[in-house]
Amino acid sequence: MMAGKILIVDDQFGIRILLNEVFQKEGYETYQAANGVQALDLFAKHSPDLVLLDMKIPGMDGVEILKKMKEMNENVKVIVMTAYGELDMIHETKKLGALTHFAKPFDIDDMRDAVKKYIR
Repeated sequence: MMAGKILIVDDQFGIRILLNEVFQKEGYETYQAANGVQALDLFAKHSPDLVLLDMKIPGMDGVEILKKMKEMNENVKVIVMTAYGELDMIHETKKLGALTHFAKPFDIDDMRDAVKKYIR
């Protein structure tokens, strides 16, 4: 039985691969998107239980992606990742319902714990 479905949205290939490997080993079904268009397409197709969303994505920032995902499913669970300490962006994602935020580089064990907490 799958532990849940996770959509990983990050333009950095290495981070997507790391998160993908970690969560597949944990028994999650994972999907990866490198940009906003891919993210929204995969979100619509697979209805993930949780989205790991980077804020700086080419073509569409994380806030815009989160708004569009909320329009598709207001109950979407999102963990935000950012390498930039943009407080305004973090405040905006909190208002939109992001569960928590991770600054890059993040501790993978902390990320694993957060995912387990929010996917039941």
